[in-house]
Amino acid sequence: MNLLFIGDIYASTGRNLVAQHLPELQARHGVQLTIANAENSAGGFGVTPQIADELFSCGVDALTTGNHVWDKRDFHEYLDRCPRVTRPANYPNDLPGRGLIFVQARNGVRAAILNIQGRAMMTPLDCPFRAANSLLDQIPADVKVRFLDFHAELTSEKVAMGWHLDGRVSAVIGTHTHVPTADSRILPGGTAYQTDCGMTGPYDGVIGAEKELVLKKFLTSLPVRLEAAKRGGELHGVLIDVDEYSGRARSLERVVRP
Repeated sequence: MNLLFIGDIYASTGRNLVAQHLPELQARHGVQLTIANAENSAGGFGVTPQIADELFSCGVDALTTGNHVWDKRDFHEYLDRCPRVTRPANYPNDLPGRGLIFVQARNGVRAAILNIQGRAMMTPLDCPFRAANSLLDQIPADVKVRFLDFHAELTSEKVAMGWHLDGRVSAVIGTHTHVPTADSRILPGGTAYQTDCGMTGPYDGVIGAEKELVLKKFLTSLPVRLEAAKRGGELHGVLIDVDEYSGRARSLERVVRP
């Protein structure tokens, strides 16, 4: 089966790119399961129920998130209500939402989607590696297609997670830095890996924000209210061919649309 993952959707520019390009990508590549990270889809900070529903209507099958998932309070209740959305599993258990969901792909195959956040240079959370082990223990043996969005800052932490889960999940794809990396590969155990998928949003800025505002912040060290950039929109994602019977990835390629 062909699985498409779309990197961090940033503001209206990112949402428009998904609406514009997703039908073509699904048709061209025979995509049976589309996953997207939506934690920056509301103006660059968080996601709302309305935006999540909009992305589902565009053809996205499941949404992952990250540290910005808590930015919009009206989304907290949605996390409990919508079975197709995740939040990082290693936040406290009594918070809304879940870090593991099961979705049925368009070819009828049941897939597990995991969402975990790194803790190096980020909010100190429960150990992401032990959280991954715990989530895997909750997946039935007959669910072979397993995808992890590892939302983390540090490259070494992401690479380590790839090795930690090699042969146990179909793919470990990193998000959060908004900068696509050139290390797409299939690890020896059959796990597709890329340190960061990149952002779907405006690249004529600084990781999505207006560059003039970010430069002012760096030059003055004063608080600056950031706004989403508008130009240079690009969709970034990865297309993964997974053997639905073994769960091993057969190929991984980057997808870019201007």
